[in-house]
Amino acid sequence: MAEQQNYSNHRRFIPLFHYFLALLIVATVIGAAINFFKSMDGTGLYSASLIFAIAFGNIFIFLFLRGFALKAQDRAIRVEENLRNYVRNGSLLDSRLDMRQIIGLRFAADEEYDDLAARAVNDGLSEDDIKKAITNWKGDHERA
Repeated sequence: MAEQQNYSNHRRFIPLFHYFLALLIVATVIGAAINFFKSMDGTGLYSASLIFAIAFGNIFIFLFLRGFALKAQDRAIRVEENLRNYVRNGSLLDSRLDMRQIIGLRFAADEEYDDLAARAVNDGLSEDDIKKAITNWKGDHERA
């Protein structure tokens, strides 16, 4: 069974992605840049520039890959939380809640959800403030 989630351990880091792959991409870009500058004398400049371009492009792939998954997850969270609020209260979430606040609310158990949602709107609580205010944490073990 998954570890009990709380504020201090809810962030998800995947070591192979966040550390190993990131370092591998940085090392590849550095190596490709060195290769490119060494080939400035004309020998192998074309292939060195292609390798450098591909290596540099991997940085964008790395960033976009994570960003696209998080954006899709954010959209799913908005729908889930709107449904949750509709089932509980017969209405959608307050339109003044921003996406970051909704993300914070997803961790609140039902008994404190309504109060935290109202406080988020009225007091302008940030996502982090909402998460810190949760006393009964509802874990999300399916996040990207």
